[in-house]
Amino acid sequence: MKVSISLIALTLLLGSCAFNNMFLQPTTYNQEQTQTKLIIQNDTVTVAFQDENHQPYYIKKGNDTVSFNYTIESVLFDSESGNQLNGWWLIPKDVEPKITLIHFHGNAGSLPMQHFATTKMLEYGFQTFAIDYSGFGFSTGKAKRKSVIKDGNSAIDYVLKDPRVKGTKVVIYGQSLGGNLAGSLSSLRNNDIDAVVIEGGFSSHKDIAANVAGFIGRWFVKEQYSSKSSVSNFHKPILVIHSHEDDVVPISHGKLVFEHANSPKEFYEIDGCHICGSRLYAKEISEKIFNMLENK
Repeated sequence: MKVSISLIALTLLLGSCAFNNMFLQPTTYNQEQTQTKLIIQNDTVTVAFQDENHQPYYIKKGNDTVSFNYTIESVLFDSESGNQLNGWWLIPKDVEPKITLIHFHGNAGSLPMQHFATTKMLEYGFQTFAIDYSGFGFSTGKAKRKSVIKDGNSAIDYVLKDPRVKGTKVVIYGQSLGGNLAGSLSSLRNNDIDAVVIEGGFSSHKDIAANVAGFIGRWFVKEQYSSKSSVSNFHKPILVIHSHEDDVVPISHGKLVFEHANSPKEFYEIDGCHICGSRLYAKEISEKIFNMLENK
């Protein structure tokens, strides 16, 4: 009997570790790293990092610097998780921003690639502050779910203190894991933000674990926080975006979050891949955000 109990305990422990590891799969850089390579639209691009803030520069073959229609300012700030986080300000060159997006990306990668999620929206009156969670990119510490919500909360604090936000509406925009984070933070920051956008987000850690492994997945995952339970205490506009073709997070998760949310709210069902909405439907999503803020 003791052997059986030990085996069961070991199985549960290993299963729990495996499930929790699936939530966070960061790309990490050491603090002295000066460059990395990315594949962008089938082309290899070098991202060079300079100075103590790891200011990025994108370089094409032939050593030509890539020019964007926005500027990137890399900053470092402290998180209540105890770690130092890397954030990027994305400021459009030719548009006066009326809305500040605080972008929370998904469970993998890092800012050099993830920041492209909102760059098309910069053309329509937005500026963005995007972060790497603890253990991602140049952000220090280990990637842990309990750090993610602290990091997101600290990012909001950081943005609200920046003078360039004055006169703009503040909207948190989360995708996938970041969508669950955005929903989870909504009730905590009800008085500080103007709206929430959740794209391709899962409704809770237990819910997505159940999608992966059936009902037994719920046993292995500690909830900690969830979007579906938090949005019911948020009383400002919320936009839930989800593709019916999403093969990573089923659309049922988005619908469940929407059901728990208060009005004013809108569910925008789209085509396309997981969290591709901000690139494929940038104009439409931008219009919906402006409309829900005007009509609140």
